[in-house]
Amino acid sequence: MGFVRKKLLDRGEFLKYAQFGPAGNPEAFYNSGGKASAQMPAWLATLELRAYEYQCSRGATIKEETARMIGEAARYYGVQLSIHAPYYINLATEDETIAKNTTGHILKSLRVAQWMGADRVVFHIGGPGKQERSQAISGARELFCVILDEAERQGLLNGVFLAPETMGKKNQLGNLSEVVAFSKLHRMVIPTLDFGHLHAVTGGRYLAKKEYEDVFNFVAAELGEETAANVHIHFSRIEFTQAGEKRHWTFNDQYGPPFEPLMEVIAARRYTPRIICESAGTQADDAKQMQDYYFRLLDAVAT
Repeated sequence: MGFVRKKLLDRGEFLKYAQFGPAGNPEAFYNSGGKASAQMPAWLATLELRAYEYQCSRGATIKEETARMIGEAARYYGVQLSIHAPYYINLATEDETIAKNTTGHILKSLRVAQWMGADRVVFHIGGPGKQERSQAISGARELFCVILDEAERQGLLNGVFLAPETMGKKNQLGNLSEVVAFSKLHRMVIPTLDFGHLHAVTGGRYLAKKEYEDVFNFVAAELGEETAANVHIHFSRIEFTQAGEKRHWTFNDQYGPPFEPLMEVIAARRYTPRIICESAGTQADDAKQMQDYYFRLLDAVAT
């Protein structure tokens, strides 16, 4: 065990370092006999992983009792929680029913986060449909501001950040500039930087340190150094076409982007983001790979 990781475990100083974990429950969890998400924090602790993104992607329908059980286990094992809100969200919609449902999905996800003790709710901005992109973004911002006001009125933003995600398809809203602009709308909004998506939507960029550095420099310039240092991150290897993202793969598959340059930037800057791995089925093992490499970098400096 390296010097830095031993110090972290001895003192419990998890939040002074980047935290790593999976999106959802990986195959290895079920293969080990795991059955319910409330068991995930204990299982993650055996891997020394300290983050977990609970998936509400098909609806924020989890019962309050179950959410509180997950939260209690996460607190006990020192696992930081986030939630992925439903895929059905579309802030840019011109359909009143979809707009109402979108509002409900976000508010319900925030409520679940409070039950669970999660401090971040990741969501997709949506798609423009037949609108011009600028018109769609304007409408999305308008609806998002209404939702923010209602969430604040209900006390749902107390300790919970909303985290719009950079998207992987060119016909989706949520490029880096758009996500950063949304993050300026409220103090409790931060970006989710999905580097697999950015790799796909740019046709294969994010292979070198400088490209990662440029992203963090941009976020720091627009939102402040503290936000850049503690941003939410998704990472996976992704196959893409001219339209952007096609499919998530694993770290054993020959797709990009590589995680090593990202770890090198984070370690060099002493940033403390939360990094959620979205590999297909091996997300915990691949999160562990990133974490091990990150701590080796820190150990090299410490010793």
